[in-house]
Amino acid sequence: MVEQVFIFSTGDEKAIEKVLFDENIHYLHMVFNKGEGLPEHFSNSNVYMSVVRGTLSIGLDEQDFHEYAAGTLLKIPFNTKMNVQNHTSETLELIVVKAPAPKA
Repeated sequence: MVEQVFIFSTGDEKAIEKVLFDENIHYLHMVFNKGEGLPEHFSNSNVYMSVVRGTLSIGLDEQDFHEYAAGTLLKIPFNTKMNVQNHTSETLELIVVKAPAPKA
């Protein structure tokens, strides 16, 4: 078999899954319910965030929160302060790709 296969969850339970971490990219799958999210942090690479379902509420640097619906891809530059949350009752599902892969 030439390809490698990676599996991630398909449910509604909170998840932060490191699906693929190699020297090229970091590929993460995240699921958040209302009131859940990530601790505020700075991006450690270029971040490409795809909203698979639900609505993403995100505050970047000193901006107010903006909301993005399913089908949206955000490109967030390196060293940007990020506050990722789900403010709605719908389950939020994200695919996050960091490229290039962060160094250590």
